[in-house]
Amino acid sequence: MTEVAERITGLVGALRGHGVRIGTGETVDAARAVEALGLADRELLREGLAATLLHGPGQRAVFDPVFDLYFPRAVGGLDGSGSDREELRDRLAEALAADDQAMMAQLAAEAVDGLGGYGSSPGADGFSAYQTLERLRPQTLLARVRADVRGRGGSGGGNGDGFADRLLDDEIRRRIERFRRMVGAEARRRVAERRGREEIARRGVLPTADRVDFLFAGRDQLTELRRAVQPLARKLATRLAARRRRAARGTVDLRRTLRSSLSTGGVPMRPVLRRRRPVRPELVLLCDVSGSVSGFSDFTMLLVQALHDQFSKVRVFAFVNRLDEVTGLLDHGRADPDGLSARIRAEATLTGWHGSSDYGVALGEFAERYGDAVGPRTTVFVLGDARTNMSDPNLPAVREVARRARRVYWLNPEPRGQWGTGDSAAPAYAELVEMHECRTARQLSALIARLLPV
Repeated sequence: MTEVAERITGLVGALRGHGVRIGTGETVDAARAVEALGLADRELLREGLAATLLHGPGQRAVFDPVFDLYFPRAVGGLDGSGSDREELRDRLAEALAADDQAMMAQLAAEAVDGLGGYGSSPGADGFSAYQTLERLRPQTLLARVRADVRGRGGSGGGNGDGFADRLLDDEIRRRIERFRRMVGAEARRRVAERRGREEIARRGVLPTADRVDFLFAGRDQLTELRRAVQPLARKLATRLAARRRRAARGTVDLRRTLRSSLSTGGVPMRPVLRRRRPVRPELVLLCDVSGSVSGFSDFTMLLVQALHDQFSKVRVFAFVNRLDEVTGLLDHGRADPDGLSARIRAEATLTGWHGSSDYGVALGEFAERYGDAVGPRTTVFVLGDARTNMSDPNLPAVREVARRARRVYWLNPEPRGQWGTGDSAAPAYAELVEMHECRTARQLSALIARLLPV
């Protein structure tokens, strides 16, 4: 039982390391779930622990691979596994056609054991899911499995039914993807036995979308982030409203408080506050939408648009080497957040005679054409990596915007250690405006909650 308790606490610690909030009570509930469910049915145990430890379906992507490390399907390698590649492919095609998950799990273990090994030294990791899948190539079995399913009478629509064929193909692709995940889990298990579960749980499991670096986020992760915009905006709106209520109370008016205290013998029994007239601020976003920075800018634009009720006015500008206002496109894009980037590129004028980013030209164009968008109630956010492609950074334009605005903040998705390297003008801009590292959605939400004006 001591070993089971250590596995539970290890699982909880690994999940916390990936940002999943788990308290002591939830950990105790997980231990009770293990006691009630037992260890015989691994999938039942998986669901029981997920129900006690997780707060939403988005955390399953982290939970499942970590669970596989702390409650593995097997221990050690396979004895006498000598199947060659073609034999494995034949058996895999049969398992996929029958949707036999137990056989797929067995084949995943055999494939990693026979095709995924590398290195011979004791300290080598020894197994690679990528190498296994590249050699086995399960995605090329689609047509073969489709024919097998039809031969068993499971097509549902017969030959010539295009809709039924598409449904069948989608189902087979899901089975193949399930097998790919099994291979990944098996490879991580084998590596963890050599290097330790804790290290692999920390370094070998993909983080949740809100902790993924914007510059390296894949399409699926960016899509998941866009889906999280509305819930995140509601949380931030609540925080901003609380800050606004506190700010409306005002600060102590020392002169009037001392005068009032004369009636109580000089004891300030009732502090007098300077009452503030709440005036909703204005917000301006300047967004670099070039290259890998575009995912960061798109998410931030959508988040600010979802918070537009918190401000008297929001205006959004996008640029590559030319700058154009996209406020109207962003508002229209609320119904289709995934299409926002394509709409901006299709309908806004963002480039001139070349396609590389040019901060100097874009910022100068903003100061010249849209200077009236910035006033004493305006907070400006610049979103971008400050890489100028060796062109003039146009610091006077930034000074002019900073002079007109209430505040200017620059959110940079690059690590602070890379500022000033190569063509980065970040240090020069940071001398004029407040620049913050903002690499993940988690960092962004914290900065927005702290920096947005009330």
